[in-house]
Amino acid sequence: MKGFSDEKRDLLREELLDAGRTQFARYGIDKTTIADLTGEVDIAPSTFYQFFDSKDELYLAVLDRETERFYGRAVTPLEETDDPERAIQEFLRITFEELETNPLVEQLFTGDDYERLTRLYSDEELAEQIDRELGYLLPYVEAWQAEGTIRDGDPEAIAGTIEAAVTLAPYREEIGEDRYPAIRDTMIETIAAGLTDTMGREDDPHDRTHD
Repeated sequence: MKGFSDEKRDLLREELLDAGRTQFARYGIDKTTIADLTGEVDIAPSTFYQFFDSKDELYLAVLDRETERFYGRAVTPLEETDDPERAIQEFLRITFEELETNPLVEQLFTGDDYERLTRLYSDEELAEQIDRELGYLLPYVEAWQAEGTIRDGDPEAIAGTIEAAVTLAPYREEIGEDRYPAIRDTMIETIAAGLTDTMGREDDPHDRTHD
């Protein structure tokens, strides 16, 4: 890339990613301009295209980096505890916290960015993204199944069930801010307990027929 050393190029790319995260979270994709982005990095707007082909490409790169950072944090309890029920609960709590407090995520779901994002991904790319996210959980699910500490079944379906729980988060206003925390916590506890119930109802003394 003419005019920049490799080190400077890498630094500027990271700074553009940082600027994108800030601007997209504050204003959304449509209202963020190339000049807004390059102004934070102190480069000319035309120089932006030496790093990214479009504003949309930068947005996808910001989301990819955000996803990697998030899962790097979210899987920590899966690695640090040998209790799958507690690990799943902590994973879900971290995930809900991210969805509830990350301004970039909030802008994605409350603004027009989500509709635009669905247009940026082809069906194949969207499927690959889902597979990628499930891939963070799958090794743990498969290990727990091998140990017999989590229910049998398709490991992708189990990982998908864990991931799907957090789709509740964008609807907290509709649910009601006063009700939402209790519903969220009950869902977390119920999913974690249900997936790790390997005994089955046949061993539940409350289900036994008395003579």
